[in-house]
Amino acid sequence: MAREAFEMIAKTMAGLEDVLAEELTALGADEIQIGRRMVSFTGDKAVLYKANMHCRTALRILKPIFQFKAKNADEVYAEIKKFTWFDILNEKNTFAIDAVVFSSIFTHSKFVAYRVKDAIADYFTQRTGKRPSVSVSNPDVLINIHIAENLCTVSLDSSGESLHKRGYRVAQTDAPLNEVLAAGMILKTGWKGESDFIDPMCGSGTLLIEAAMIAMNIPPGIYRKGFAFEKWNDFNQDLFDTIYNDDSGEREFNHKIYGSDILPKAIAIATENAKSAGVAKYIELRAMPMQQYTKAPSENGIIVTNPPYGERIKPDDLFGLYDMIGERLKHVFMGYTAWILSYRKDCFNKLGLKTSERIPLVNGSLECEFRRYDLFAGKRDDLKKTPKTNE
Repeated sequence: MAREAFEMIAKTMAGLEDVLAEELTALGADEIQIGRRMVSFTGDKAVLYKANMHCRTALRILKPIFQFKAKNADEVYAEIKKFTWFDILNEKNTFAIDAVVFSSIFTHSKFVAYRVKDAIADYFTQRTGKRPSVSVSNPDVLINIHIAENLCTVSLDSSGESLHKRGYRVAQTDAPLNEVLAAGMILKTGWKGESDFIDPMCGSGTLLIEAAMIAMNIPPGIYRKGFAFEKWNDFNQDLFDTIYNDDSGEREFNHKIYGSDILPKAIAIATENAKSAGVAKYIELRAMPMQQYTKAPSENGIIVTNPPYGERIKPDDLFGLYDMIGERLKHVFMGYTAWILSYRKDCFNKLGLKTSERIPLVNGSLECEFRRYDLFAGKRDDLKKTPKTNE
């Protein structure tokens, strides 16, 4: 029997679209097209379930159900009310609306959501005398309306709670790294577990845990309590069970992941999170400042880290911190590749190292850069004398 393919949209963070497209290709998705903070693709129900379970860089997976053009909120209301909502939910279900608006015509996403809610409620009231209830937390059906100028796309949100909420995090430090961004950073480096991995400023351990999951190919959705599609009326439990319980893609990891942080509290939190994710035995954690590294744990490996930028976390001496990071990288981690996410160019300059690659990424609302440094043996002063063509 031919599989029934339909269009889907995977939402992501700016700069991670290409990595998400690669993930979707590996899962068997077709007709992949990269957009802004999103990737559209086609596939069947199995691809929908797999995308939610396996995509490390997706925030949510949407299934568009219809599209229309509207010049005002009354037209939105009228078009929404025309749709056959009985195919999607009934008066006993709960639902919620998520409105995303990029338009000069529609300026208030909450007002759009309100009108969509009214239209669906009135559709049922006029036909049955009853209406489904709105539930903000854990609704049976989550409906997404996306408006770009006058083009309105209505989708079912198959994920529910954002997919960055993996389910393993039991506690967090100040300014924790988003799990989708952490996984995207690691995938951008090309590392898949073939060497040791170090984060010397690990905070609550997000990069370390995502690295362990990537190294062993553990699906990021395995820890979640559930997905929105499990409440859909066409949900196939047997198919989902088969996908959920399939561990044939998991790999052995024969290296080690090392994490440290200056704050003992952060290490305690990282330890709990690693245990919760079931990867604690692969991660070695120590409470120590980066300047205390005197010896690399192995001849070569990769360092991926997200030092403070002076925005949410404010060190006493920000430039001194970056100067120290550059000094330790140069003297202790020869033969390694280091990747650093930061916000300010003058912080990068303080590292005193030559950049070999730079990738724009967004952390929260900050437009950051993710820079690669290939660490060779030699004196740091000699390196500073070389022309900084790439700085």
